Amino acid sequence: MVIIKNHTEFESHLGKEIGVSNWHQITQQQINDFASATGDYQWIHVDVERAKKESPFKNTIAHGYLSLSLIYFFWKQIADIQNLKIEVNYGIEQLRFGQPVLVNSEVRCRVSLKSIIELRGTTKATLFVQMEIKDQPKHAFTGDILLLYQFI
Repeated sequence: MVIIKNHTEFESHLGKEIGVSNWHQITQQQINDFASATGDYQWIHVDVERAKKESPFKNTIAHGYLSLSLIYFFWKQIADIQNLKIEVNYGIEQLRFGQPVLVNSEVRCRVSLKSIIELRGTTKATLFVQMEIKDQPKHAFTGDILLLYQFI
């Protein structure tokens, strides 16, 4: 895990990979819980028997936004950003889903610092995030995640 205590330390990672998270298995329960939280009960996610018969994947798949929502979980495994007043999600750019995540697949994130600027005491970091699927050649997604930090 990388410890970052201020803008200068963060900036030292510019153009470099910051780290890779641990693997996390996507379970049917996690998919069902996400469906309950979002109201997205599309059968390809939650109907195991129908998915086995009718899905081109022969299994249920995680919601794309479930995969995306795990970024914060993975980011906290990669970097410990300290001395903060506030941390805010600012945006997502250039996001592309490359391949669905089948139930029981293991995923992890690889994060690089694409750009960083300081705007009147606020650090704006653009992280290039790749969600890898274990034993699969394509990523679940790739994209730029924008975060704002105010250090103490």
